[in-house]
Amino acid sequence: MKKLLWILILACNFAWGQMPDISNVWLNNSKPYIGTIGNSGQQLKLKVNISEQNKKNDQEYFISGYSLVDDNYAKYEGKITISKYRDAKRKGVVFGDYELAEEAKGKHSGIFKGKFIYTFKWNKKTEKIEGQYIEFIGDWKSYDGTLDFKTRLKNQ
Repeated sequence: MKKLLWILILACNFAWGQMPDISNVWLNNSKPYIGTIGNSGQQLKLKVNISEQNKKNDQEYFISGYSLVDDNYAKYEGKITISKYRDAKRKGVVFGDYELAEEAKGKHSGIFKGKFIYTFKWNKKTEKIEGQYIEFIGDWKSYDGTLDFKTRLKNQ
C-alpha cells in the first residue's frame, strides 16, 4: 500500500510539474541570432530584447526585438512554444515552434514562422548549462504575399 501511495504521489507531481522559466535562454546573452534568408543566402540578424514566460502556459514565451536584413530594420514581437523535451544524462533537447510578426512597414515586413531546436549540456559539478545551441528553421512571408523566403538562424 505504501508503494502504491508513493507512486501515486510521484505521478501527481510529474503531471502538475511546471516547466522551469528558461526565458533568459532566448535572450542569447544579448547577442543577435545570425543566419540567412532566401535562396541567395542573404544575411539575417534577429535580436531578442525581451523574453517572458507566459504565466498561463509555461510552455510558451513571449519575445520581442528586431530583425535586420541589409538596411531593412524591423521591430517584431511573437511567441516561442515548446512542444517536446528530451532529457538524457548530460544532454537536453527542446523542440518547438515560433511565430514572430514584424511591424507592418511596407513590402519588406512580414512574419517569421517555423520550428526550433535547443540543445544543451548539463554540468553536474557546476550545476550550470554549457554548450548551448539554438537553431530556428522556417519561413518568412511578406504581409502582401509577394515575398516568401526560407530562413535559418543560429545562436553565436
